[in-house]
Amino acid sequence: MQIRSRWSAIVGYSLVGAATQLVWLNFAGVTTVAAARYGVSESAIGWLAQVFPLLYVVLAIPCGLILDRWFRAGLVAGAVLTALGAVVRLLGDNFGWLLAGQILASIAQPLVLNAVTGITGRYLHEKHRPTGIAVGTASIFAGMVFAFLLSALFTTAASLPTMLVTTAAFCVAAAAVLLVVLYTRPTLAPEPAVPGSTVSGPTVPGPAAATTREPAVSRANEPVPPHQPGLPPEPAVPLAAAAGRHDKGALAAAWGDPLIRRLCILAIFPFGVFVAMSTFAQALLEPAGVTGGTASTILLLQVVAGVIGSATIPILVVRRRAESLLLVISLTTTAAACALLALAPSTATGFLSITVIGLLLLPALPIVLELVERRTGEAEGTAAGLIWMAGNLGGLVVAVAVGLLVHHPTAAFLLMAAIALTAVPGARALHRPITELRP
Repeated sequence: MQIRSRWSAIVGYSLVGAATQLVWLNFAGVTTVAAARYGVSESAIGWLAQVFPLLYVVLAIPCGLILDRWFRAGLVAGAVLTALGAVVRLLGDNFGWLLAGQILASIAQPLVLNAVTGITGRYLHEKHRPTGIAVGTASIFAGMVFAFLLSALFTTAASLPTMLVTTAAFCVAAAAVLLVVLYTRPTLAPEPAVPGSTVSGPTVPGPAAATTREPAVSRANEPVPPHQPGLPPEPAVPLAAAAGRHDKGALAAAWGDPLIRRLCILAIFPFGVFVAMSTFAQALLEPAGVTGGTASTILLLQVVAGVIGSATIPILVVRRRAESLLLVISLTTTAAACALLALAPSTATGFLSITVIGLLLLPALPIVLELVERRTGEAEGTAAGLIWMAGNLGGLVVAVAVGLLVHHPTAAFLLMAAIALTAVPGARALHRPITELRP
């Protein structure tokens, strides 16, 4: 009897993934109102969101290593910290409590987002993993949509506490669902054991034993040979020493893989364009007569299109083995859309171009993460952390560059077009290594 995939784990993860983005972007649509209520500048309110990418760059690799060693505990910690951060913001009606809650939630974010490949690898059969990664990633973007909707509903200073209570309730409920699922549903395969130790995670008896994870890869990308009968076992090693070697081995396996390095470099460009567009679209389109309310609607449609695209396009692309082609089309179309905004900015071109960017650019993330899951085996948490770190770094760098051109919309849009085009050769070059991943 074949053990079925545990989709309930993906549902629980998706709720927590959405919660991280909800806390992150709670104030994105009410910056001015929040600044007036809490007696601080708009820049200070902006820091409530900026702490997330800044801490992500710092914590991506450590959190990835934690997930590779203690996946369930690490993911649970991320869910609990997200909920705790949302609740801490309710303890006082001032900016200090808001910032404290945001910092807690920003520490949790890499523990949750880095786990998207690990949750699918442990709870879904191989044929379902591309779908699971697509759903998990789409839920992250859905959290952004939820944040924008809440900011559209709670637009006054008096209603901000209600928005924070709603967010906290969602985060607590999401964490509770994930905890129940993770501790009542066995994985399809054992948790990776720390090399040299006798500690391992839960196993599923019977047919599930055949559904094991891929073996860990060494720096030379060769499988670690299993213990051979008749040979003496490896000597016992203190757990702390073994854990240290495992940390180094996971990072070396991830960064030592040429394909993972290329994917990290590639992730900088689409992440960077998306973050810069989301941050400065309203300011860049304002000289063309696009109002703030219209710009907010455009950005909301961009993320909605991204959710739809991320939940559907990667599944079709993986089935047709067209990952490299999709990345090329996505980057080329993004460049063309940015060029259109540079040459003919208007409300109509804003809706068209930015929606298309969301539909085609955001699905690049689940496609890249699916390649990581297929490539790295037990080091997928560290590898996913590298991808997210590169993307957040790209978002910071490109957003800063575009911000310097915010009063020159044509140059800013052309810069984003050039950044997208720069990544096209790298996306085309991925065709051969991706093909070699096929069985």
